Amino acid sequence: MTGAFAALAIGVAGTASAQDEFKPSPQKFPTNYGDITFPAQYPDGTAISITQWSHFVPSYDEWFGEYAQKWGDEHNVKVTINHISLSDIPSTLSASIAAGQGPTLVEMNAAPSSFIEGLQPLDDLNAAAETVFGDQADTCRYTSYLPAKDQWYGFCHGWVVDPGVYRSDLWSDAGYPDGPQTYDDLLKGGAKILQDTGTPVAVGLSPELDSEFFARALIWSFGGALQDKNGNVTIDSPETLAAVKYIKELFESALTPEVFAWNPASNNQAYIAGTASYIQNSISFFRSAQDIGKSVTQNTSFRPGLKGPSGEVHMPAHIWFTYVMPKYVTDPDEIQSAKNFMLDLENNYSHATYNSKLYNFPAFAKQVPQLYADGGWLDNDPWGSEPADKMAFMKTAEDWTVWPGYPGYANPAVGEVYQTHVISTMMANAANGTKSPEQALEDATTQINKIFKKWRDRGFVGSGDN
Repeated sequence: MTGAFAALAIGVAGTASAQDEFKPSPQKFPTNYGDITFPAQYPDGTAISITQWSHFVPSYDEWFGEYAQKWGDEHNVKVTINHISLSDIPSTLSASIAAGQGPTLVEMNAAPSSFIEGLQPLDDLNAAAETVFGDQADTCRYTSYLPAKDQWYGFCHGWVVDPGVYRSDLWSDAGYPDGPQTYDDLLKGGAKILQDTGTPVAVGLSPELDSEFFARALIWSFGGALQDKNGNVTIDSPETLAAVKYIKELFESALTPEVFAWNPASNNQAYIAGTASYIQNSISFFRSAQDIGKSVTQNTSFRPGLKGPSGEVHMPAHIWFTYVMPKYVTDPDEIQSAKNFMLDLENNYSHATYNSKLYNFPAFAKQVPQLYADGGWLDNDPWGSEPADKMAFMKTAEDWTVWPGYPGYANPAVGEVYQTHVISTMMANAANGTKSPEQALEDATTQINKIFKKWRDRGFVGSGDN
């Protein structure tokens, strides 16, 4: 996608005030989406259950519960919501598929392509969404469709921007008034800040989500990639090796050993405590800091990732909100009402974005014009950022956001490499000196080739030019 979304604007209707103009759109529940027609109400006894992870911005879960209740009342459907820990989502889906019973919908946080054999195809749902809502963000499409099976296995209704975050006061004092722009800046400026103030760069080198995302952003921005667009393994390249050598130098110059034992909350906690000069994370930590009145928010600045040696900037999305429907769901009314619920949620996504405090970006940008419009939510944060346009950098997020498996699709082999932390382990081994950068990359390549061969032999990964 291009930065054209940043130019979306809302026309003022009549004498409506600017404040009214940028409120969430009125909720609507149409009965037609493309080729799919839904009843106004469902037969008595119709019910759907939804299992999803507890949102990092609590106000979203409060809104979602009220929205789901209203939707159920409007459609004569009993809707049950079950919130669980993010880390428990994959095992919950796996256990439900194995047992042949469980929730109607499960909301995953990353591409669940490895579960495709146990999932209902959602081709009709995705086709209807594209017909009505227009183009879907690439980072969503590439994580819910599997070309090798020609199947949409999920419906991605939203995604989360994953920017670079830095302490403007520390970086300005170090001679970088606009913060780090490149990975070279991060290395040199981060080393100076650590030497002068004792405050390190805070990017993880452990087997967890944020470490994985930093490692991938680094490799992509250096010109490397796990695979090409056709699913051929390309990790063993001079570009990847340069990224591995870089992480060793960064650790020795600007990090501290704690990063080898970090969990997904560690960089957030370090930053909010004032003990980090730079992190890579979504804005949820910033909303938490605002809620508790932490002064660190005053000196927090964001940027759309860092430039690699050739000027490339590629960041992953932080989360993909992807609903899947297991094959054990066979009741026609349950299936139809669940699809109805998903399309209606996207249709009313301005409420999801607003009540997540701009954490949830829409999979279909035109559904939330208030977000991108001149003077809209990103230009004038409704949640009190200072300055008010602190979030405006996210207007171009689709330009620099990619997905696991980029430039190819998020196939099951990509998923297993991610889940088994091959990439973050490679980086950690090189950084702490357990292995040379060359040996760390060689060993990781061997593991990755085995994983891809297994899934390719099963027909889940393309071969050659397919």
